[in-house]
Amino acid sequence: MYGLCDCNNFFVSCERVFNPSLNGKPVLVLSSNDGCVIARSNESKKLGIKMGQPFFEIRELVEKNRVNLFSTNFSLYNDFSLRVMEVLRKYVPAIEVYSIDEAFFDLKGVDISILESFGKEIAAAVKKNIGIPVSIGIAPTKTLAKIASKLAKKYPKLEGCCIMYRFEDVEKVLKKIPVEDVWGIGRKLTKKLYSDGIKTAYDYTQLSSDWVKREMKVMGLRTWKELRGEACIGFEEMPSDKQQIMVSRSFTKEIDNFDDIHAAISIFISLAAEKLRKQKCCAGELNIFIFTNYYRKDKPQNYKIQFVRLDFPTDSTFELIEQGMKALEKIYSNKYTYKRAGIILTGIIKKNCIQGTLFDTTDRSKHSELMNIMDKINSDLGKGSVSVASQGLSPVRITNKHLSPCYTTRWEEILRIKV
Repeated sequence: MYGLCDCNNFFVSCERVFNPSLNGKPVLVLSSNDGCVIARSNESKKLGIKMGQPFFEIRELVEKNRVNLFSTNFSLYNDFSLRVMEVLRKYVPAIEVYSIDEAFFDLKGVDISILESFGKEIAAAVKKNIGIPVSIGIAPTKTLAKIASKLAKKYPKLEGCCIMYRFEDVEKVLKKIPVEDVWGIGRKLTKKLYSDGIKTAYDYTQLSSDWVKREMKVMGLRTWKELRGEACIGFEEMPSDKQQIMVSRSFTKEIDNFDDIHAAISIFISLAAEKLRKQKCCAGELNIFIFTNYYRKDKPQNYKIQFVRLDFPTDSTFELIEQGMKALEKIYSNKYTYKRAGIILTGIIKKNCIQGTLFDTTDRSKHSELMNIMDKINSDLGKGSVSVASQGLSPVRITNKHLSPCYTTRWEEILRIKV
C-alpha cells in the first residue's frame, strides 16, 4: 500500500500559521512580480477566482471582497515543507518528496486494518506540530492514492484520511472522477479521450490494454494499470536529478533596451547554473526566450526562442552566460518592448560521467574551482554577494508589495509576542 500526504492550499496555509486572523477569509498568493494567482483559499475559489489568473483581471473583485493578498514567500514555504516532511519521516520508514507540498510514503508491512486510523494520526500530528492541514490518501497504487487524497480534502468527515482498496469502493469512486483529474493524463490526452467518448476514470479502465498501449503509449498504459490496482510506478526515496532547469521572470515594466534584457538573462543563467552545480551535473543544451506582453493588444507581439547545443557539457556560469548572450543577440529586436524572459537548461548529465575530448581546450579545473568559491561565498554571505559583471549593478527588480515576513528563516523577522 502507498500513502500520499498532500498539504491543503499549502501557500495559503503557511500564511495562516502566523496570522490566524486569516482563517475563514479569502486569501490569494501571487506569483513573482505579483503577476498572477498561484494559490487560493477555499473562500477565494468561491468568488470565482481561477488558478493562474492575471491579477489585473481580478483587481476590482479583490478590492470589493477584501481579499487578503500575499506575494510569494518561498523562503517561508520551503521551510514549512521541510518541517512537514520531517513529521512524516517519524511515522513511516521512507518517504518520496514529490513536490513542495506533496510526499508519497511506503506502507509495506503495516496491517491493513489499522491503516485508516494510522493515516488520521499522521494528519493530526502534522496539523498539531506544524499548523498545516493535510489530506492523506492510502491505496494499492500511487495513482489511486492521489485520488484518495483528493477525496480526503473534499470531505471533512473523513478527518484528513481516505483509504481506498476494496474493489467495489474503487470502482464507485472512479465512476465519479473526470478522466482529466487522473494523475498522468494531461490536457492533450484528455482531448483525445473525450473525442473517443471516454469521460471518467472508470471509462478509461474499461478500455483494452492493446488499445491503451497503441493510442496512449507506455505512460498511458502505466496509468491504466495503476487505476486497475496494479502498482507499476516505483517508489523513489532519493529524489532524482532534474532533467530540465528553468528560470523565468515577468518584469515589473516592459523593457525596451538590450542592456536590461542582457542583465536579466545573465542573472537567470547564474541562478540555473547554481542549481545545476548543487546536483553535481552539467548541461549540454541551453534555451533562451524573450516574450512581449501578451495582454497589450495595442502593441506588436513577438515571441522568440533560441536553442543552443553546447560543444561540451558544462556547469560554469561563465561559459553558459557567454553562449546565452550569443543566443540573445540573435533573437532580440529593438522594435519591441519585452515583458518576460527566461532560460532553460536541458541535456543534463552527471558531471562525473562526462567524457573529455581532444578538442576541448578549456581549463575546466579552474572553472570548477572558481565556481566552488563563488557558491561558498554566496552561501555564507547571502545570495548575490558575488556575481558576474554582466548581471549589472542594479538587479532585476521583483514586485512583492504583499510579502509577509520570513518568520522561520530570518532572525530579524522572527515573530514578536507582546505580553
